[in-house]
Amino acid sequence: MKKVLLVALTCYFGTSVMAQNYERCRTPQAIQYQENLTPGYMQDVNNVFNEAKSYIPKKSFQPIYTIPVVVHVVYNIAAANLPDSVIIDQIRVLNEDYNRMNADTVNMRSDFDIVKGSPQIQFVLAQIDEFGNPTTGITRTQTSTTSFGSIALISGDFSDLEKVKSTANGGHDPWDQTRYLNIWVCDMSVFGITALLGYATPPSNLPNWPPGSNPGLEDGVVIQYQAFGSNNPNTLDVGNGAIDVRGRTCTHEVGHYLGLRHIWGDGDCNEQDGIDDTPNADDQSNQDCDFNKNTCTDNILGVDLPDMVENYMDYSEETCQNSFTQGQVDLMHGVLENQRYDLVHNNIASIDELDETLFTLSPNPANALIKISAKNSIKQVEIVSLTGATVFNKEFFEANSSNQTVDVSKLENGIYILNIQTDNVLASKRIVIQK
Repeated sequence: MKKVLLVALTCYFGTSVMAQNYERCRTPQAIQYQENLTPGYMQDVNNVFNEAKSYIPKKSFQPIYTIPVVVHVVYNIAAANLPDSVIIDQIRVLNEDYNRMNADTVNMRSDFDIVKGSPQIQFVLAQIDEFGNPTTGITRTQTSTTSFGSIALISGDFSDLEKVKSTANGGHDPWDQTRYLNIWVCDMSVFGITALLGYATPPSNLPNWPPGSNPGLEDGVVIQYQAFGSNNPNTLDVGNGAIDVRGRTCTHEVGHYLGLRHIWGDGDCNEQDGIDDTPNADDQSNQDCDFNKNTCTDNILGVDLPDMVENYMDYSEETCQNSFTQGQVDLMHGVLENQRYDLVHNNIASIDELDETLFTLSPNPANALIKISAKNSIKQVEIVSLTGATVFNKEFFEANSSNQTVDVSKLENGIYILNIQTDNVLASKRIVIQK
């Protein structure tokens, strides 16, 4: 079983007497937990800042990465057994956020135009399971465990939470963690109070995370079921009223899974997150969207930028989160080219970077017709949505048909995968429908 370095948490707590004994996020406690296990850990956090750049891939082009996802729905009550529509919607949110196609990018302040970045990462529900069988990319497990959260969280003990990742303990075993992003959706409440929205496991030995410590957590992402998707039928109430859920908890936690830390570095202005172009902040934004805050003085490309509450790795309201920085993008790409290489390069969902030499298509983005030109005769064209649904499929029987035109006018706006089969090769490209 793949072990990981450090748990990264996004937490929201209610206002009951018990909840007041908690802090909003358990990441600082998790860091202290690691310090207790491995003295010097907290100092390492500050010492590794400049090493992060060694993992950034030096490429002359922007790669497109495809990550296969399996969502494990583990439920005790019917409300937690989320319908497929919610899961598909969360995949949509991830794809928009990780391709800078979310409509609310227009709300990002112009101050951050100099640092904004698009990860060009797409997420697809797995179509083939780890044994080669067809799948929807969704598993469902009814459990006798009413909640995987427990009071042990106060002391930084994640053993009860981790049971959701084990079939023997009432959860669901992960699929091959080198080939799939495993996301567990479950109840993590404590005594019926929403205590935790999500946590994730960054890969081991990242330069912007401290080395040499291993709490033995199973690799993947865990999300509180009410916080999953933007169309969730369940209300997420943390004691101060309902939170406007947009699916950004998962965006945030997947960022941790891909190596990103909280933008404020889990400390004050003297702490760093290992990224050069994320503005320093003296604390997380505390579920706020205050555009007037500039809590630390820094110099990013010659500018003292304000606190970036728009960043997915802050704790701002989901309604004002809309962006990553280019430095964060570079680090995630470094992770996908190193620690999570097999996730994007050795799975059936990957898009081969060499496909540019096999066929071309234009225009892209498209709104009506797409012209495809290949080196060999095109035998079949298939277009698949990022949820795994085939939305176009056509065979061609003409000889020497290396040029074909496909009508995409009936497709909805979004990102799709176009697959072609020629005489001797299968190849894929990402296409964008934009009308």
